[in-house]
Amino acid sequence: MGRFAAMKRAGVASAMVLGLLSACKNPVGSRYEPDDAAQERGLLAINEAGCAACHEIPGVAWPKGRLGPSLEGFDDVGMIAGQLPNRPDLLAAFIRNAPAVKRDSTMPATPITQLEAVDIAAYLYGLDHD
Repeated sequence: MGRFAAMKRAGVASAMVLGLLSACKNPVGSRYEPDDAAQERGLLAINEAGCAACHEIPGVAWPKGRLGPSLEGFDDVGMIAGQLPNRPDLLAAFIRNAPAVKRDSTMPATPITQLEAVDIAAYLYGLDHD
């Protein structure tokens, strides 16, 4: 293998590593710090929208849905729906209209406002916040 080919292979490997690292969750020091009032509104919106019919959600006693994934420990999830970087703006958009954000999502669009979606995201980020 020539020197140029070796350098090219090393460059591709470096790009792959950087791509994987950029998909990882931010270090603890730079995590999203949800506002207490937004978290309280988020729990109310979760109950009103009926999110627990499909998801098990800490803080919601009943129902404990199993159709969608459990949202326990959501603060530590690396990717939303296994594909999207776990960021507040993407999470709020996904909560509100999952099929528009992730084409093959089985989660339906929900009848909530943008502010309610932001508050629900704040609640989920605050679940296991250290």
